[in-house]
Amino acid sequence: MPTFDEYADKYQHVRMVRGDGILQITFHTDGDSLQWGGGPHEELPRAFRDIGSDRENRVVIMTGTGDAFTGPPGTRASRPRRAPAEWDRTYWEGKQLLMSLLDIEVPMISAINGPALRHSELPLLCDIVLAADAASFQDSGHFINGLIPGDGMHIIYPLLLGLNRGRYFLLTGQTLDARQALDLGLVSEVLPRERLLPRAWELAEKLSEQSDLVLRYSRVLLTQYLKRQMQDLLGYGLALEGLGSADSAIGTDTADS
Repeated sequence: MPTFDEYADKYQHVRMVRGDGILQITFHTDGDSLQWGGGPHEELPRAFRDIGSDRENRVVIMTGTGDAFTGPPGTRASRPRRAPAEWDRTYWEGKQLLMSLLDIEVPMISAINGPALRHSELPLLCDIVLAADAASFQDSGHFINGLIPGDGMHIIYPLLLGLNRGRYFLLTGQTLDARQALDLGLVSEVLPRERLLPRAWELAEKLSEQSDLVLRYSRVLLTQYLKRQMQDLLGYGLALEGLGSADSAIGTDTADS
């Protein structure tokens, strides 16, 4: 099992600090808000595996840097266009990204510091979800820019919003602000940004009063339903997303020839 010293400074896009068993992970790109791309897609599954393998972690806080949690907004120009052999790595990493997060067997608290425009399902998979009043949620990287939302968004948003609201959200590119997210049950508390991390640590310290086994087994129990949904639907969704990506690649190649 890895020790904290072995992985704390290992990742380019994740800063880590730990005190009394509470681990805070902060996503970033060069010290500013995380800019989604191949680097985070490859790194985060490995980081989650290290975190989940370290039994000295008792509670995990997930947050972001700067004015946004994740960005930039997706565009048609930035959507991937990949042949099946090229998509295979994305398919594998996409499964590992969410399953490795759910395999962290201690309670997780997300503190969403600003707009989550890319992979907003990551903080929503935490057990307690806090949001700054400037936070917002959108699936900017998929359907509205010509890509199938098959990387877990198709599971999480219909599950949390309800089937019809979730499909509307994904197909229209709807943006939900923090108060709407609170009213719809995506988040549990909305706070001023300066209160966000102190509140996350306050909750983490309260949770950590429980024994190791109570903490671990509660997380295991409360993620079983999510894991079953992922096992049934995530690989299928990523495969369909890859077919759409390949179709775009073929169309682009044809147009260029």
